[in-house]
This record gives sequence, C-alpha cells and structure tokens, in this order.
Amino acid sequence: MFLTPKQEKVLNFIRKRVGERLPPTIREIGEDLGFKSTGTVRDYLKALMQKGLVRRMNNKSRSIELTQRASFNKIPIIGTIMAGKPNLAYEEIQGYVDADDLFLGRLGFDDVFALRVKGDSMIDAGILDGDVAIIKKRPDANNNDIVAALLDNNEVTLKRLRSKAGKFHLEAANANYPPIFEEFKVIGKLITVIRKY
Repeated sequence: MFLTPKQEKVLNFIRKRVGERLPPTIREIGEDLGFKSTGTVRDYLKALMQKGLVRRMNNKSRSIELTQRASFNKIPIIGTIMAGKPNLAYEEIQGYVDADDLFLGRLGFDDVFALRVKGDSMIDAGILDGDVAIIKKRPDANNNDIVAALLDNNEVTLKRLRSKAGKFHLEAANANYPPIFEEFKVIGKLITVIRKY
C-alpha cells in the first residue's frame, strides 16, 4: 500500500503514541510534525482512514486507533534458519509474530526479525525444530551467545558463538554436529524463542 512520506510520518507518530498507551490528539500530531493547521492533520487522518489504517470517533479527544492492518506490534517471520546443517535462508515473509508474546524492552521493531527454526542442532539449548527464533539485528556478539550467522556461501545458521585461542567459530548444541570453522558473519543475536503448542 502506497503512503506519501508525510502520511507515513503521521502514521508512525500515531503508532508511537498508541504504543505508549496514550493516543495523540489532532493538536499533538500537528505540533509534533510541524503542521500549522489542525485541518491539515484532519486531511491526513482522513487519507489514513480511507486506506483502512486508522479509525477515530469524532466526539472524543484521544479517539484515534490503529486498525489491525496498521498494527505495529508484529515482527515479520522472514524465513527459515537451519539448526542443523547450514542451508540457504531467503528473506520471504512467512507470517508474523505478535510482539505481545515477547518482552522486548526498549527494542524497536526495526531492530528485530524472526526466523523459523528447522533442524535439531540446537536441541541441547532448548531450541527445537519449528520454534520461532527472535533475533536482534547486530553485527557482533559475545562468546557463548547464540547467533544467526551468515556463512560465505550465503547460508544462514543458528549456532552458539565460541572463541578458541582468540578465533571465533560456531558450535551446535547437539553432539551429533561438528563445529563450523569456516568464515562467517554474525547478523544477529538470539533474544528469545517462541514455541506454540
């Protein structure tokens, strides 16, 4: 769905305030985004309502709500990550994880992504085939962190980061899998796993 840059700014401000449990007033939107007229804000709200992203009750001050379509509390599941032998992982949205299932603290939704686990190489760490791994985007991690790592051949795997003699390698949490000593790049750190029964 196409939004103009200003519509996107208005929508993001509403998302932020709704996330803080205090929906904005028309005047607050205008002040924050530098609109001189509340009529301009109403025009943007009307456009967002026509696109099915917000709704509002006319008689209340803080009545702006996000629709399910505009919900900001969903983390996209962008692919599958091997917890076994490394395999290709393509970024293709396969569904969403409701962030209400998580405690993300101060993390923004642009800082995280989700991958569905495939394989059994991390079972001794309590990560099972079919789990959804929530990954914080970051280019580094500490010894013993569980990371999503990109290998030289564009394969992605979920493993524990280990250091030996100052050199890092990737290690499974299953004795049936050997360590990976080839070149890799950390693309994120595991922050939680979701398992639905």
